[in-house]
Amino acid sequence: MTRLPVRKTYKLFIGGAFPRSESGRTWEVGGTNVARASKKDARDAVRAARSAFATWSGMTAYNRGQVLYRLAEMMETRTADLARVCSGKQEVERSIDRVVWYAGWSDKLPQVLGGANPVAGPYFNFTVPEPTGVVATIAPEEPALEGIVSRVLPAIVSGNTVVAVASQTSPLAAIELAEAIATSDMPDGAVNVLTGDAAELAPVLAAHMDVNAIDLTGANGDTAELERLAAGNVKRVVRGQGAGQSLYEIEPMLEMKTVWHPIGR
Repeated sequence: MTRLPVRKTYKLFIGGAFPRSESGRTWEVGGTNVARASKKDARDAVRAARSAFATWSGMTAYNRGQVLYRLAEMMETRTADLARVCSGKQEVERSIDRVVWYAGWSDKLPQVLGGANPVAGPYFNFTVPEPTGVVATIAPEEPALEGIVSRVLPAIVSGNTVVAVASQTSPLAAIELAEAIATSDMPDGAVNVLTGDAAELAPVLAAHMDVNAIDLTGANGDTAELERLAAGNVKRVVRGQGAGQSLYEIEPMLEMKTVWHPIGR
């Protein structure tokens, strides 16, 4: 008798757990069932991201870099699984290298993006970058793995927490990535991954009053309505390079705090 293999069911990644959609909905991708997130799932993911924000942003920058490097280690051990759900090994290796690249920036952002400002008066004046809060990300459709890595890492390296909507056409890579995140020492809820219809989920995230920024890099079509919804709480709207890496992909996810201090004697 020929044995039938047990096929994997790909679930959501919310708060460090892998729940099915509360709606019970799924759709089939390449013969595999994938959870289709609902509006409530999106709200649950935002709640998880907000709960994790104090822990993740409160870690030292050096420690966040260690955790991200641990993520690269976990991805390396899962290279074959990741390669199976994206374009192949080269995309996986680029994605791992990108995680390492961003991990290296974690404790260098204040020196590069902040600084001491010259002022006319007996004061010190410093600009210090801080995380903006909860960032919602619409991942590019392609490349499946490198795309979501390139949008999530610039947000989390500085201490933001993330709700990412995976590629709708190639969602498996995002959940395989989530399984690596789950074993990387990252606090539960720091990164949350939703699979489903971006056209259904993006407006919920854009309008959510507890989301501080939304990355529309992977959004398809006219984004004017998403921008209008984002204006409800003066959300920051970000558009990045897609599958690229740059210090200036991190900067839009930051708030710059200026501190004045008198020079004493």
